[in-house]
Amino acid sequence: MGRCIGTRFDHLFYHLLVGRRFGVSSAWERVVHWKVERETERSDQTLTAAPDDFQAALMAATQSQFGASGGGVAVSSPPDQAVESTPPPQTRLPMTANAILLVTILLGAFGAALINGRFKIAGDMGPAFADIVVDGPLLWPTLFVGGVLVGIGTRMAGGCSSGHGMSGCSRLQPVSLVATSVFFGTAVAVSSLLLWVI
Repeated sequence: MGRCIGTRFDHLFYHLLVGRRFGVSSAWERVVHWKVERETERSDQTLTAAPDDFQAALMAATQSQFGASGGGVAVSSPPDQAVESTPPPQTRLPMTANAILLVTILLGAFGAALINGRFKIAGDMGPAFADIVVDGPLLWPTLFVGGVLVGIGTRMAGGCSSGHGMSGCSRLQPVSLVATSVFFGTAVAVSSLLLWVI
């Protein structure tokens, strides 16, 4: 219980310090698609480096496409008051920050296992998993299919259990509360079904 509460505070402080929701699945997705993310970062740097030049180029392209009058729509710069009242767009974290997050999670878990004396390399999931789910040659196909299903569910829910269950729920986000209820409700139902079948 104490570990769970401490983890929730970690996610809350992460949001307060970084200004973003903590999520392992989103960080992993960005690292896996590093080529696309790198191009996106370069494009963002180009757009934010000279916003006036970008605005002028956008205005010129609009006028060349629709004419000087904007095709019947008035094309003009927004008033200064509207510009000042508009909050600046939130920039994305560098992809290297997501990679560092994933590496530090692995190093932290490795260090904790060494300190507790519980680190060991195993080729199975333990006797409890073997009794409840499967063991032997079907172990790895089962883990693969389960991982694919988790990935699909994570994409459909817009985040994983760490993003919704710890970071989102600690900030009382309605979407995270619903998603976490579905995550854990399904887990309890499937576990109960497996125990009943076995």
